[in-house]
Amino acid sequence: MQIEEGGLTITVPESRDGASEGTGGGVFFNPTQELNRDVTVAVLRAYRDREPRAESYLDAMAASGIRGVRAANEGYSVTCADVDEDAVELAGENLAANDLDGETVHRDVNALLYENVFDVVDLDPYGTPIPFADPAFANARNLVCVTATDTAPLCGAHQNSGIRKYGAVPQNTDYHPEMGLRTLVSALVRTAARYDKAARPIVSHVSRHYARTYLELNSGARAADDCIDELGYVDHCEDCLWREPTHGLIANPVDACPQCGSDRVLTAGPLWLGPVADPEFARDVRAAVTDDMGEAKRARKLLDRVAEELATPTHYDQHRIYKEWGEAAIGMDDFLRQLRQAGFEATRAHYRGTAFKTDASIPEMREAVLGE
Repeated sequence: MQIEEGGLTITVPESRDGASEGTGGGVFFNPTQELNRDVTVAVLRAYRDREPRAESYLDAMAASGIRGVRAANEGYSVTCADVDEDAVELAGENLAANDLDGETVHRDVNALLYENVFDVVDLDPYGTPIPFADPAFANARNLVCVTATDTAPLCGAHQNSGIRKYGAVPQNTDYHPEMGLRTLVSALVRTAARYDKAARPIVSHVSRHYARTYLELNSGARAADDCIDELGYVDHCEDCLWREPTHGLIANPVDACPQCGSDRVLTAGPLWLGPVADPEFARDVRAAVTDDMGEAKRARKLLDRVAEELATPTHYDQHRIYKEWGEAAIGMDDFLRQLRQAGFEATRAHYRGTAFKTDASIPEMREAVLGE
């Protein structure tokens, strides 16, 4: 069937029950990832102003080629790669149907990456991106774009799987979307550092059932060391919800919660403790969203939140906090305003509608909004 996306006409497999798998050859297409693709196009537009020399783009798991077609439409020199011959053929047809130039390659992307250098590498696999991370960071010049859909391992719900895949111990907490994102970024930063490259996230988001991050690369051992310095651990009390980040690669977990004395304290890490986005660049990306995008409204709202949210490595859930207090929650805007009036920083967080970030502790929040 044909769909319209970003002002382009793309042929994709017929979907079954809203899924993204065709009957002929099983070429993959996910209609629910349009927001992901719209934000990707906006990032590519904004990144051209940030790094004008970035020209080549690798759609590493091309499938229908929809990402590659949209990148080609933005003027990038596109290569679409896939191990499925039907996918490679379909990607080529979609480029031609839109009068766009681009190369299609029937190759294992790891082999392709070890033989070629690309300015921008986009990894959007089914599940974990880790099997493709080493060659991507070894041979990308400027930007590596990564999607991970295995959110249960990343956030600690399937902890052993998360440990095996990401070389970290994620914990299943109230802020599990952010736990997953920071576990992912940590693994990618450590991978890049093996090649003496610094990988810093300039835009990241968690939407529906995936995490997406865009990592800008800088070469040099010192730059890579600076990124490693932003890794560390988070201690989290399951009873009073106290949490505390600590930088460093050697964990030093507390024996008991310093706030309530509970011994039910979880330690997660190594996590990325630094910012998951560059606010100025996120605003540039937001400005690059155009009305021809099917998810323009959601993309703008998402990017507004990403640009404004504090860089603290955890977020709170307002409803969970009010439940602990035994009180009915007030409106989020009023809640945040009261925290700011009390002298604290406080912003919404993009992870969900009830998520927020603040430098206030929970007792300080209670005093600020309840006067207790």
